Amino acid sequence: MRTKKVLFIRQAIELSQKSLSNQGLGPFGAIIVRDNQIIGQGWNQVVACNDPTAHAEIIAIRDACLYLATFNLQGCTLYSSCEPCPMCLGAAYWARLDSIVYGATRQDAAEAGFDDEFFYQDICSPPAARTIHMQQDLRDEAKEVLRHWAQASDRTRY
Repeated sequence: MRTKKVLFIRQAIELSQKSLSNQGLGPFGAIIVRDNQIIGQGWNQVVACNDPTAHAEIIAIRDACLYLATFNLQGCTLYSSCEPCPMCLGAAYWARLDSIVYGATRQDAAEAGFDDEFFYQDICSPPAARTIHMQQDLRDEAKEVLRHWAQASDRTRY
């Protein structure tokens, strides 16, 4: 099984290399695998698309969800050329991925100029201490909508 994992992580790294070869694209690649078959792939397109969420992992997750026609990727593994940033890690949790295999670490990414470590630290701070100003307001009104959703018999859990 290790041989397959090595092949898949190598494919993610090859996607990152191809991405790097295209002017303006970042050095990251990712694939989603289920039952030893690639069902999604992506590479960094933040600059190309002017989209800060267009990370390789997010694009691979979207691609796999389109392929399977579901938002639930249980039974799947994400292979990424680098340890996912907090946004991509959050997306992996929401997609219900079984596992993540990655190449470079977030410390390696920091050495290359990416500030993922800052995001990891800032998110762990209480809302009032984060660098992005956060303010909570109208809680009762917002909770009412959540209460209605929780009581709806036809809701789709995700």
